[in-house]
Amino acid sequence: MHINAVGSRALLVDLDNLNQVMDWHAALTAQPLRAQVDCIAAATTLLLTFESPNAAREAAEKLHDFHPGAAKAAEARTVDIDVLYDGEDVDEVADLLDMSREAVIKWHTSTEFTAAFGGFAPGFTYCTPTNPDNALAIPRRSNPRTAVPDGAVAVAGEFSAVYPRVSPGGWQLLGQTNTPMWDSHATPPALVQPGDRVRYRAVDSLPELVDHHNQAKRSPARLPRMEVLDAGLLTLFQDLGRPGSGDLGVTPSGAADRASAATANIAVGNSRNATVLENIGGMKLRALTDTVVCVTGAQARVRLGEMPVHLARPVLVTAGQVIRIDPAGLGMRNYIAIRGGIISDSELGSSATDVLSGLGPDPVSAGDVIGVLPRSSGMTDAQLTNPLRVQEGPGGRTAATLRCVLGPRDDWFGDNVATFLNTTWTVSGDSNRVGLRLNAGDTTVARVRDGELPSEGMVAGSVQIPPNGQPVIFMRDHAVTGGYPVVATVVEEDIDVAAQLPPGAQVKFELVGENRED
Repeated sequence: MHINAVGSRALLVDLDNLNQVMDWHAALTAQPLRAQVDCIAAATTLLLTFESPNAAREAAEKLHDFHPGAAKAAEARTVDIDVLYDGEDVDEVADLLDMSREAVIKWHTSTEFTAAFGGFAPGFTYCTPTNPDNALAIPRRSNPRTAVPDGAVAVAGEFSAVYPRVSPGGWQLLGQTNTPMWDSHATPPALVQPGDRVRYRAVDSLPELVDHHNQAKRSPARLPRMEVLDAGLLTLFQDLGRPGSGDLGVTPSGAADRASAATANIAVGNSRNATVLENIGGMKLRALTDTVVCVTGAQARVRLGEMPVHLARPVLVTAGQVIRIDPAGLGMRNYIAIRGGIISDSELGSSATDVLSGLGPDPVSAGDVIGVLPRSSGMTDAQLTNPLRVQEGPGGRTAATLRCVLGPRDDWFGDNVATFLNTTWTVSGDSNRVGLRLNAGDTTVARVRDGELPSEGMVAGSVQIPPNGQPVIFMRDHAVTGGYPVVATVVEEDIDVAAQLPPGAQVKFELVGENRED
């Protein structure tokens, strides 16, 4: 058993096999450690996240003498999934396995799989052959897709799974299904649960099914406050997210720059966790009634009518007045809080919009009316400072240095870790709330180990290195699990900084602390 630090608030425990993982997972789920937030099982690892660095350090000490008993097996169900085997990678998988296309499909349909654990995305369940003799080792793609279609039936390593929503991914695609894998209104919301038996059936066409994703989300009463005249490039509802649901494949999500979101709320007298608007590209709002508004985050010109408004300062907006936020000149995202707290549709107890999973309310559009709670009791605060921590670099581009802790898989890169730390990276235009893709011309971070890493839990701030050697920083809407080695993890406090890096920004990494391995 080895314990590795993952950033400053998480631990990755290396175990011997999946059975041992499930024993640990059952014990630590039933009796969590102090300040434990999440416990995420994977093929040979267990990821534990905590509320603070001190809680993570305390947990590492306690786990030295942790010896759980065998987990009680749940009653197994059988889930049949109809598959149209027209996937883009069937022929490639056949070549990798030295099999025919027909033999690959026959193997997949004749093998009974057992659901092992959830992860990656809501409804994505890792399934392994019930009979180990039927297992095949299938490598992931060297370049992961930026968008795998929803319903894609895929394989990687010894696992098979269905992508429940459009998302990035590096698994090999065998086909597609329209069987709904996730329904927030169901109990439990994931179709396939750990312990279930899964069978894939080849079909010539997919049956007609009712799409449950279009059901109305919970929408509480609200008092109209603002009309959206212009939503900019992208405006989302965000709060502090859904921590603690990793077993469902649900990432915490929430405001990309939490410090800016919390500052905006405190300024207008709201709780730190109240819903705000997260905006890219500027926006325009017209007040329907008198209210108090605060804008934080990226450096941008804010005007009430023609009067300039300071960032992080609450301002009274009377009925009919228009508040304008110009596109950011430095940084990426602005946050708009309205006194009373914005009310929006919610799922799993949060109004955060998760762009990877599709959970939460739809993006804000021109013509939408923003409502708030009808009463406010908190005091406004005009003494706050905007928490933006990026700088202007060469050529006027946004730049920042991100503090990180090595590992948990820096040993996959040997001396090439120095290349990662000494390179000034540029944020790619393919970046979003799921991850920042980095490049630096021909510079790459090469592995010194061959083979595939079994999928394991990830946190916001994990810096994965796919086979192309170009780092990807996981952001707030990251997948719960991933299969590429993590060279380092950005500390929690600097994820806010990463959230303010637009395409073209320059970023360097600064090593702090030491990775823990026992």
